Amino acid sequence: AGVRVRIKESDLPHALRIIEDSKWLSEDAEQEEKAGHQEKKILIPIDFSDYSIKACELGINYAHKVGAEVMIMHAYFSPYFPSAIPMGDTLAYQVNEEETAQNVLKRVQIDMENICTLINRKIHSGELPKVKYNYVLREGLPEEEIIAYSKEYHPSLIVMGTRGKSQKDMDLIGSVTGEVIEVNKVPVLAIPENVPFEDLSEAKNIAFATSFNQRDLVAFDEFMEIIKPYNAHIHLFNISTSKNEWNEIRLTGVNEYFKKQYPQAHITHTVLADGDLLLAIEKFVRDEHIDVIALSTYRRNILARMFNPSIARKMLFHTDTPLLVMHA
Repeated sequence: AGVRVRIKESDLPHALRIIEDSKWLSEDAEQEEKAGHQEKKILIPIDFSDYSIKACELGINYAHKVGAEVMIMHAYFSPYFPSAIPMGDTLAYQVNEEETAQNVLKRVQIDMENICTLINRKIHSGELPKVKYNYVLREGLPEEEIIAYSKEYHPSLIVMGTRGKSQKDMDLIGSVTGEVIEVNKVPVLAIPENVPFEDLSEAKNIAFATSFNQRDLVAFDEFMEIIKPYNAHIHLFNISTSKNEWNEIRLTGVNEYFKKQYPQAHITHTVLADGDLLLAIEKFVRDEHIDVIALSTYRRNILARMFNPSIARKMLFHTDTPLLVMHA
């Protein structure tokens, strides 16, 4: 026999979050709950490139707005090839390997200290707000270390820099952003290098993608929590492949529900044209002057459309529109 539980309509997003999240049945539930009650934290991975520094500054501005602390992270690795070393050279190789690793770590520490000096100078001059921040260095593959450290640090948001649309080469951070977005369960804000603003308060139009699934309610609730400090116009748009008239009907229904749940928010909706999804999104962003695109990874077909190799390259490396990606 089943059990029926009656809840208030206003509590529906929170109830769905509990139902969809299987972790509440696990032994780690208590640990997850404790982590959730800690102060807000923002994790900002950088690779010392100009665009990752720009993302760092935007992340600091956001942290100040929501009262969060900041952890700046850099992952590095020292490549070596033990299989190519003759047995007689093993001892000498081990010494050289240790020296190489120490040199790499020393260089990375200097680079990170220079970044901290830059941040402190900008805080002192008023270019950046005063926030509590620290840094951590991790040895290993960037995507693996970012995901692993995120589980230890429990950030509420990860802010990462990506290459702009005028660049075709994938740099260190840009090349791992897609992996972090797909695997990590923490919301990720990907900032292209050519984004025209330095603070999310300048983002006046934020688009939220929906595929008309009930999990969108969970993702939208998390999305609203992230953008709570800002007074942005929220544009709903569809990523469904069904006929246009059904998109209009369902999108109108979703819009009305969200308006009822979040009466203070300014929410409208746009039905994307049939055909190529990426082209439709690009036109939508251009026509509506969209500053940020938000979407959820709760369904693989969304990643297949937005983050398969060809579209991912265009969205992450060939767009100046920041992406806010959440797991529902």
